[in-house]
Amino acid sequence: MLQITNLTFNAWGRQFLDDASVSLPPGSKVGLVGRNGIGKSTLFKLILGELAANGDEVSLPKTARVGSVDQEHPATPDSVLDTILEADVERHDLMSRLETAEPEEMGEIWARLIDIDADSAPARAGEILAGLGFSQADQQRPMSEFSGGWRMRVALAAALFAEPDMLLLDEPTNYLDLEGALWLESRLQKYPHTALIISHDRELLNNSCTHILHLASRKLELYTGGYDMFEKARAEKARLQLSAKAKQDAERAHLQAFVDRFKAKASKAAQAQSRMKRLAKMEPVSTTIEERVAPFTLPSPPRPLAPPLIRLERANVGYETGKPILRNLNLRMDLDDRIGLLGVNGAGKSTFAKMIAGALNVSEGELHRDKKMRVGWFHQHQIEAMDPTDTPLEIIRRAMPDANESSRRSKLAQFGLGFEKQETTVESLSGGERARLLLNMVAMDAPHVLILDEPTNHLDIDSRRALLDALNDYNGAVILITHDRSLMELVADRLWLAADGTVKPYEGDMDDYQKFVLDRAKAAAVKPSQIKQEAATAATPTQNSKKKNDKKSGPSPSTLRHAVKKAEERMAALAAEVARIDDDLANAAVSNPKALEGLTRARAKTQTELEAAEAAWMEAEEALAAVS
Repeated sequence: MLQITNLTFNAWGRQFLDDASVSLPPGSKVGLVGRNGIGKSTLFKLILGELAANGDEVSLPKTARVGSVDQEHPATPDSVLDTILEADVERHDLMSRLETAEPEEMGEIWARLIDIDADSAPARAGEILAGLGFSQADQQRPMSEFSGGWRMRVALAAALFAEPDMLLLDEPTNYLDLEGALWLESRLQKYPHTALIISHDRELLNNSCTHILHLASRKLELYTGGYDMFEKARAEKARLQLSAKAKQDAERAHLQAFVDRFKAKASKAAQAQSRMKRLAKMEPVSTTIEERVAPFTLPSPPRPLAPPLIRLERANVGYETGKPILRNLNLRMDLDDRIGLLGVNGAGKSTFAKMIAGALNVSEGELHRDKKMRVGWFHQHQIEAMDPTDTPLEIIRRAMPDANESSRRSKLAQFGLGFEKQETTVESLSGGERARLLLNMVAMDAPHVLILDEPTNHLDIDSRRALLDALNDYNGAVILITHDRSLMELVADRLWLAADGTVKPYEGDMDDYQKFVLDRAKAAAVKPSQIKQEAATAATPTQNSKKKNDKKSGPSPSTLRHAVKKAEERMAALAAEVARIDDDLANAAVSNPKALEGLTRARAKTQTELEAAEAAWMEAEEALAAVS
């Protein structure tokens, strides 16, 4: 699908790629990984043609459609559902032509609509929107009523609905909650074309990607499998490189010793000269250089407080105007609790965090908390609210007014901000550097409770692992809100769910919650009866055109016969594919479980498609019988 050949790219005074080459297999789901600032987004712009390479180093098939999510959808008066449907340009054009088409064109337009399965488009769009958190009522609301974050979701939904041959996604989970991230993970597994995804979400890279593309040292290298397999392959490669280097170093020392010993002796001069030439031609073995990631500093409270830290009894909490956001809260948290807070956006997670942090008071019921309890609270709005002209050194001066300059700089260095970054303005820092600064600062006073609301949005995988290590070493209570499933599973030992206007303990694990999220998304999708009604409404000509020509009221018998024929051909092809997979399953080696697993998944998918094709054939036959 995508072919990159000997690509070199220099810009803004630095080199991003140097003679890099890679070929992505058609239909693959590829996770693009690498350190923050290494050039992943720059590579996307080269693929999209927004930045120009020197020649034809980046190539795609001429007919390939490339799609990406560059920015949020504009705040138009169109409904969310209509906005998504318009992303399928061909379908939208055909549906528009139906309203003004001449009678002789109608059959051709209807035939093409049937070919591209236009009737199911509202259902497919509704399913995607439901998975990304839009209720059926939301889907009918105009785009202008939604915030920028929700319009970013619409842009993602439009890209998934359009199904381009090459889909580029840059950190798609950064503007999703955990529920949306879990749904997207499942959706990408079923995406029918090639996808290239920049992500630091380990679970998404493991569960949705067939390959990992690593950008490092200005080179591209493709690995088969998910992120865990990539890490193992990298570790093995580093081990082999070190072994080869050790052998070469030993050989080099042996040759050099011979030269040093015998180069002055006439009888051995020829041999010494030969060894000197061999030394000169010996190419040094390259080794993988792992960049050091600074650890996070999360000091534990020096003295534990008496349990419980927090106790809620029949508590209601909300804002000054309006009804309570959360009601009847009956919860307890102790010093060693690690709470994972689940729930869709708008369910009250942030309200709950503000209450625990002391920024909101309960309006009814009781909230018991130790007066000595210190809370460290990190949330995304802190990053957005940072003064772009501020510097880390000025920020730490305000936080440590009595310390000397050396101590302040030393503290910033512990945070992972070296001397050259300490007087850099905030606007010149990367998102990861800003997040690292704030995460460390909220924990400076050794709080008894850490509330972390989406702490990983700007962190790469290695920094996320450093945060995980720091949280596991921290001896205090943690409330974690994150779309990063891996972090949630490895930190939280208890799950609480914000839903239906309250927060309660959730008894299942993350696998149970993912199933719950996916089942709920299916249930929230548009129902088949509604789909047919919407498709019929969209395809029905206006009253004036009906009077002008009754033939525009529906497809002709010849069009329906064409639909029956296409459905029969589709059924035959799928049935043959099922038979082929059955033969492969019969011949597959039992010792290769991965191959068996892949074949089993392929058969289940093809069987589902066959059943859908049979249903479409029956519907077409019934429609033909009705007009014959």
